[in-house]
Amino acid sequence: MDDICCKDIISNLPEDLICHILSFIPTIEASLTSLLSKKWRYLFAFTPNLDFDDSICRRLPMVDMNEVYKNFMDFVDRVLGLQGNSTIDRFSLKCGNGIYRECISRWISNVIERGVSDLDLRGTLVWNSSMPSSVFLSKSLVKLKIDTENGSVIDLEDVFLPKLKTLHLGSVWFGEGDTGLLKLISGCHVLEELTMIHLWWGGYWNRSVSSKTLKRLTVGCSDWKRSPGSVSFYTPNLVYFEYHDLVADKYEIVNFDSLVEASINLRMRHDQRAHASYGDLVVNAKNLFIGISNVQILKLFSNTLEVLTFCCEPIPVFKNLIHLTLETDKDVGWESLPALL
Repeated sequence: MDDICCKDIISNLPEDLICHILSFIPTIEASLTSLLSKKWRYLFAFTPNLDFDDSICRRLPMVDMNEVYKNFMDFVDRVLGLQGNSTIDRFSLKCGNGIYRECISRWISNVIERGVSDLDLRGTLVWNSSMPSSVFLSKSLVKLKIDTENGSVIDLEDVFLPKLKTLHLGSVWFGEGDTGLLKLISGCHVLEELTMIHLWWGGYWNRSVSSKTLKRLTVGCSDWKRSPGSVSFYTPNLVYFEYHDLVADKYEIVNFDSLVEASINLRMRHDQRAHASYGDLVVNAKNLFIGISNVQILKLFSNTLEVLTFCCEPIPVFKNLIHLTLETDKDVGWESLPALL
């Protein structure tokens, strides 16, 4: 029994299998295995998945942070250099203002050239100067996540993402507003899942999502002062829809022919609530609710009940509904609930 316990079983595994195991932990932690023996010295660098997170730098006690960030950048460069031109499956990068933008741009370009299929970019890292155009001209990307945490601007010149199926955007500005979003979606020919949360639209008033391939769509906006003038959804094959926003002045196109489940959190602006009165609609959002009226599973937030009261006439019939969830709030009336039920 003692002999069995003392054997280094893991080291005897094939190197490809060891690299696969190491790919499930952050790359910085995996690098600690290089201390085990000569065999392990560089194995961590040849995993198909790389996960770099500089938050460990910000957790260190009082040290020279410039030196710490420099060591982090050197570490990433060293790992990518060791891999050479080998194919990479997933590349995750989370870093903040302490990392040079030219380094970020170089790393992203490197993995794009090597055919990365899953790219996850998070933190205060995404600016025009650090986001190479190759991100939106990749023939290999299947999954792309960009979450800047600080409302960074993304300007799009050309978009060609023929294999992209999942796209997640968080806390970004589109430099061209609605035009930028349309350009992005039209360049994704097989997109199935689109998530856009904490979006900032600046001075652009129109919001439009049009895709025949989309199956899941989540939209969440962060501007609670300015309502969109016009919103359109042409997504005939959509199955799941989650929507958080101020109620729009009008919903021009709403096509949800295949919708099964929806979660709606619409609210009025403060000035609209102050002037809302029964029998006199603030705006009429009936096209949106008619568009989702064939759902089977529906969740309505408390603000949406208020929108149904003052912004929807008539309330449509939900003929296929089998499961209804309502969120209530003591400060929001339930006047629309009897008509809905």
